[in-house]
Amino acid sequence: MNFTAREAKTLTREHRTLLDQLAGAANSGPARAEAVRTAAEGLREAGVRALLAGIPVEELNRARSGGAAEEPGRGRSGIRVKYLHDSGIHNVADARDCSLRQLTDIKGISADGAVTIRRLAAEFADEARRTQRLRLDADRRTPEATALVRAVSARLRTAEAIRFCHDSFWQNSQPVTRALDALAPAAGLLRRLFASGAEKARAEEAYNYLNEQWNGAYRNEAVHALLTIAAAEEMDDAAVWEDFIARPIEFFAVLEELVPGLLATDRAEYGLPEDLAQAVRDEPVDLEGLRCTLRRYQLWGVKYILNRKRVLLGDEMGLGKTVQAIAAMVSLRNGGATHFLVVCPAGVLTNWLRELPRHSELRALRVHGPDREDVWKAWLDGGGVAVTTYETAARLTLPADFPGGGLLTVDEAHYIKNPAARRSRAVRGLSERFDRVLYMTGTALENRVDEMLSLLRPLQPELAAELSGMAFLSSAPQFREAAAPVYYRRRREEVLTELPELIESREWCVLSPAEAERYEAAVRSRDFTAARRVSWTMPDLTQSCKARRLLELIDEAAEDGRRVLVFSFFLDTLFRTAELLGSRALPPLHGGLSPARRQELVDQFEASPAGSVLAAQIQAGGTGLNLQSASVVVICEPQFKPSAERQAISRAYRMGQARSVLVYRLLCADTVDERITQILEQKQAVFDAFADRSAAAEESRALDEAGFAAIMDEELRRIEERKGA
Repeated sequence: MNFTAREAKTLTREHRTLLDQLAGAANSGPARAEAVRTAAEGLREAGVRALLAGIPVEELNRARSGGAAEEPGRGRSGIRVKYLHDSGIHNVADARDCSLRQLTDIKGISADGAVTIRRLAAEFADEARRTQRLRLDADRRTPEATALVRAVSARLRTAEAIRFCHDSFWQNSQPVTRALDALAPAAGLLRRLFASGAEKARAEEAYNYLNEQWNGAYRNEAVHALLTIAAAEEMDDAAVWEDFIARPIEFFAVLEELVPGLLATDRAEYGLPEDLAQAVRDEPVDLEGLRCTLRRYQLWGVKYILNRKRVLLGDEMGLGKTVQAIAAMVSLRNGGATHFLVVCPAGVLTNWLRELPRHSELRALRVHGPDREDVWKAWLDGGGVAVTTYETAARLTLPADFPGGGLLTVDEAHYIKNPAARRSRAVRGLSERFDRVLYMTGTALENRVDEMLSLLRPLQPELAAELSGMAFLSSAPQFREAAAPVYYRRRREEVLTELPELIESREWCVLSPAEAERYEAAVRSRDFTAARRVSWTMPDLTQSCKARRLLELIDEAAEDGRRVLVFSFFLDTLFRTAELLGSRALPPLHGGLSPARRQELVDQFEASPAGSVLAAQIQAGGTGLNLQSASVVVICEPQFKPSAERQAISRAYRMGQARSVLVYRLLCADTVDERITQILEQKQAVFDAFADRSAAAEESRALDEAGFAAIMDEELRRIEERKGA
């Protein structure tokens, strides 16, 4: 034998140690899952205690306890609160932390009183636990939050390595163990001496096999996996939070899987009737080939699309309708479907062509431009996902033998709300050729029944006719339930309860004498545009109070590691701001740019350092963009439509945001800024009191040109009165 007994013994020990390590790692998954649950419970309990700490102990005394009558110095529960305060128990959390023995040791607290205190404190805690909503925010790194982020990060970082260890152990344990048994006679001096020729030959063969394995891919890959698992345990706090910031969707998906109810998303039905919800729940889905992690509500949306076949998905912006559509295509592809078609506005064509390969293995084809006929033929011949615009769709025809088993997806479907329009007729014709059709829009349609019905008729005409007879109930729960088999809408607050805080503030800037003079001149000449651009019209922006405040906010953002979005209605404001910021700002994003160029700017911004700024025209930057890498939003002037501001903010405050989002509205006192803000506040108050939340109601909050003209008249009177005084 060409090896010594010591070499055989060493090789045996190394292989057995590696097998033990692989077995331990392969079985570590449940422990890591339990670590996530334990950390989640720790964060939940910390939140419960914080809530209870804010409730004065007097609230225990106001709770009803068996209908007891109040006595002097006591409340309904008969607790002498003064004695609790004297013992340092000032809030419900303090009371909950005390044992029965500690409470009965307090002078003036009877045994029955101690039991009552403990029971009521527990009831408060149960209610706090039931109503609490988890928020992980990279700007609030409490010890409990860090422990949870660490546990989830470790699970995510080690999942693939653990799977490898499991597969490697089961693939190699038997052949390696057989080889070790065959090598045993050569590992001991006496057994080696008396081994037969056949035993020596088997030992020689086993040694060569084990030595080859030890110096080959088996050992190298196993060691790499084990080191990956060990490294996940050694990450410092900053590193695990950076991991969270890089992929928050995956973190929350793990929490939804392992700790149902923690994110208040354990009931995914979101208003579907129970019989329909059960059908959706049971719908099979095959997501092999999907390259992203779906949130629980998104998976539910995919099942709804597949189960109902021809639907209008109306999820609010920021909830990932595109990803749900792609996942549905993947599942259908895995079931044998071959042809998928996406019709969308030209402005989001590039986004679809990027998102498809990013999130799936589906082949994406651009059917737009001079070569559209050739690409269309290639799609008809070979399948995949054809992506085209509404305008191009009107020029495309499907052959008589077209297999309609795939999926037609119509994005921003409100573009075809007018049934008489050419593009509406074209899409309706395509809809008739597909067995499965998905219309998508983020625009609320509950109070626009005519528009809703025009979109639903090509999908499910019989149900649309039934809903037409219920139009007068459009704001009632009965209408939503009746529409549920074809129209499904979920709002952000229903499904993204874990989003970090949205902190909005008004930054009131004071005009300098020079700025005031220019502003008053604009009002006197009834120059509406110049008046709305108050402060931004200064020839030198360094003399603009709004620009100076903007620079301060950007400096603060850079110090805090944040990127900044700056929105304005006016192109001139954007270009001058970008010029003022120099290298810190990317070229402005506006409606005149091609979709491809817009996406290039977004990509550059996503890769830019902290303190970088993307200035965007609010009409162009408010739709079709995902900018979760930004967590500071600055709005240069109040908008006539509050919905425009909200849509712009939603570019950053959406699924995948890991930090609190800071929104700053730059306003000048004693100008049209102040009056516009006041009027919109008044409209909001009326809206909150009387209106259903719908697109129609939203429009009632907007300020029109006539309203602004009245504001200008008021401003002129105010200026003249001040001058006269």
